[in-house]
Amino acid sequence: MDSLRIIEDDLTGDAIAALLRFHLDEMHQWSPPESVHAMPVERLRQPDVTFFSAWDGETLAGCGAIKHLDAAHGELKSMRVAPAYRGHGVGRAILRHLLDVARARDYARVSLETGRPEPFHPAQRLYRGHGFAECPPFADYVLDDFSLCMTKQL
Repeated sequence: MDSLRIIEDDLTGDAIAALLRFHLDEMHQWSPPESVHAMPVERLRQPDVTFFSAWDGETLAGCGAIKHLDAAHGELKSMRVAPAYRGHGVGRAILRHLLDVARARDYARVSLETGRPEPFHPAQRLYRGHGFAECPPFADYVLDDFSLCMTKQL
């Protein structure tokens, strides 16, 4: 989307709170309880996480965050596109923005965790299309039948 504006967000707005609630609700709907790794707003406000929102004019189109794991490694978190904006390139734009942030931080790689089942296939396609590949669990993730860890060398 050409008109998309991506900004660092302090997570205080009602629109972002509603989108993150929607995100957490869907993660709980689609995932076993032990496999819900989505962060609540309070955790996203911590200093190791930088959160971004994507706006189409005054309308929230999506969001995403990057978590600092160490000097060479970042993790993508809370990637979510508002339902009305799915299929319009918002996810791609947010992902590219987060990868630019990771490069500016001189990370050697960026990783993420997503689900394996069908509801997560669009996210998997997005990540694979941008050079992410399946990898062993990283950080505190564990190998199971649900979670899929992916990484991209920068």
